[in-house]
Parts: sequence; C-alpha cells; structure tokens
Amino acid sequence: MILPSPTQRRSLRLFLCARGAATIAYQMAGVAVGWQVYDLTKRPFDLGLVGLVQFIPSLLLVLYVGHAADRYDRRRIVSLAQLAEAAALVGLLLATLVFGVSRDTILLFVFALGIGRAFDYSTMQTLVPSLVEPEALPRAMAASASVKQAATIAGPLLGGLLYLAGPAAVYGTSCLMFLFSAGALSFIRIRQTMAVRQPASLATLLAGITFIRENPVVLGAISLDLFAVLLGGATALLPIYARDILLAGPQVLGLLRAAPALGALAASLYLARHPLDARVGRIMFAAVACFGLMTVLFALSRSVPLSFAALSVMGAADMISVVIRASLVQLETPDEMRGRVSAVNAVFIGTSNELGEFESGLTAAWFGAVPAAMLGGIGTLVVVLLWMRLFPQLLQRERLQTG
Repeated sequence: MILPSPTQRRSLRLFLCARGAATIAYQMAGVAVGWQVYDLTKRPFDLGLVGLVQFIPSLLLVLYVGHAADRYDRRRIVSLAQLAEAAALVGLLLATLVFGVSRDTILLFVFALGIGRAFDYSTMQTLVPSLVEPEALPRAMAASASVKQAATIAGPLLGGLLYLAGPAAVYGTSCLMFLFSAGALSFIRIRQTMAVRQPASLATLLAGITFIRENPVVLGAISLDLFAVLLGGATALLPIYARDILLAGPQVLGLLRAAPALGALAASLYLARHPLDARVGRIMFAAVACFGLMTVLFALSRSVPLSFAALSVMGAADMISVVIRASLVQLETPDEMRGRVSAVNAVFIGTSNELGEFESGLTAAWFGAVPAAMLGGIGTLVVVLLWMRLFPQLLQRERLQTG
C-alpha cells in the first residue's frame, strides 16, 4: 500500500516551515559569528571557542531539557526557546552597532544563543512523531531533513551576501526568522494528547540515559554520531580555509558552509521518495566511512570547486546516516521517553558539532588547519571500524522498523 505523502498534513507543513526558518536563522548567524570573530582575532582557537560556548548549555541543561519536553507542551517549549534565540541575536546586533563588539562580547551572546538552542533543538525533534502515523515516520523524517538541508544551503549563502552590508544586517534578519518560526509553531496540532507525566525525580531525570544504555541499537546509533562527527567535522575551519588557504572572502565561506547541505538535500530528497528498507545498518556504516574519506579529500584540496565537491559528497553521506540513525532512535523509543532520549541525543549531536568545532580549532592551533582536518577524517574511519565490532546488532540491522 502506498502511503500518502506526510507533507499533505497541515501541521507537518507548518512544522516544516518553522524548522526551515529557524535553520536559516541559525546558519546565517553562524556565518556572521565565524567571520566576525576570525576578523577580530585571526586565531583558530577562538573559532573553536565559539563551538565550545554553544555546546556548554546543552551539556549543563540536558537532564532538565529532556524532562521538560516529556512533561510540558513541546510546541510552547520550542517557541519560547526560539524567542530566547531571537533575543540573543538582538544583543549581538546592539553590540555590533552601538556598544562596540569584542570576542568576549560575541562569545557571551553565543552562549545565550546556545541556551535557547538547547531547548529548541532537543524538543523540535520530538514533534515529528506526534504529527504523523508511525508507518509514515521515516518519510516524514526524510522530509524534515530535506527542509533542514535546504535551509542549511540557503542560510549560509544568504548570510554571506548579507554580510556585505555588515554583521548587523545578518543578525537582524536572523532574529526575524526566529520570530517567524516561533509564530508558525503555535498553529500546529499534534495527533495525540500528551499523557500526564511523572513529577521530576532523580529516576525520571536519568531515565533517558538508562534507556539508551540498555538499548544497544540506540546507544550504537547515537554514539557513532558523537565520535565520528566529533573527529571528522571541519566546519569550524571553514573561515581559515576560505580566507587563508583558498584566498577568498565571506561569500566563498558561505558557499563552503552551504556545500554539505546541498549534498544532504539531494540525499534527503531521494530518501523521502525511496525509503531504505533493507541493510540499513551496513548502509549507515558505509555512509559514515564515506564522510571520513571526503573529510580527508577536503583537507588536501587547494581549489574552491574541489573543496565544494568534497563537502557536498560529505553532506550527502552524512544525511544518509542521519536519516537512518534518527529514524532508529525515534522508532525504538516510546513517546513518553522521547523528550529525555532526544535531549541526551542532542548532547551527543552537540558534542559532535559544537564540541567538534572546538576540537578542530584546538588541533588547528596546535598543528595547522590542514593536518587537523586530515586527522579528523582518518579518526572517523577508525571509529567506523571499531563501532562495527562493538555494536554488531546495529551493523546487522536490516530494516528501520522491527515487525
């Protein structure tokens, strides 16, 4: 039986619009922050600090974020979080135009942005299963990923163009996009009424960690993202590559930041129409290995076209593994646990992204940008080999749904 497209559901369409707008806002701000910090200090380590201060709130708030997502209205949590992110961008705007900007000022408001994102990112993921039937979830996740990646393409490109008018133009536009997203989310309707949740206790706060530890498929999927992308991510080094290695400007930086999303968009559009239904474990590991190989190729590149191509293939490979991992985590987790599991998952993802940026900035400061990127790609390949042995249940998984 052919299922109707998940995007035919009004609430899912509103959700996709909100997610697209929020992703564009976050990506635009990322271009402006990265270029502005490196323009001020010329130190790779400071680019790593940007990732670190975004990650710290997710780590500190992980237990409460997950409990809140399972106890309160998830739509309201995301909306309030995006309003907080908009307020942080207003702070960056005023600092740039009025009070004078410095590295520490930028890091302070990026930390505030990270607080909002800790609630936004974790809780946003839990909304999709409430908008579609379980059998339609893989296609809905792929559609959500398609929108996210399209926005991840548009955001950096738009941010790079707007930066010609100055960082304040980027921060102001990003703020408006977050406000639009928060408004759109207020109109969605979920398929089911949330049950009364348990009051906060140490057991309920730690339940997400306990569930993940006892489920080897979920643990393997989440930890693979942590270690592979932690080592293989080169996003933090893009300002250095654009400015010092490729000898280009902020527009090329925007192009390079958009390249992984372009490849990911192509992959997610394909997966939305042709869901994976066999050998999903092996496909996931092959995709992560391809991600590592493309990271090494990017590290060695000295031309914009080759760098763009390597990043695009990297993004496509990453998207294949992301759709598989995200679907497995959501399908293996009962609804009453999704908030807490998603919060822990978000910390793992945040570790691989934001803390990975800190790792890249730190190793670039020690060894240089090129060796840092190369070591990351090689490390990803090593992680793939180790995880295939440590989590055979994940490697041998045939289908996303069991039964």
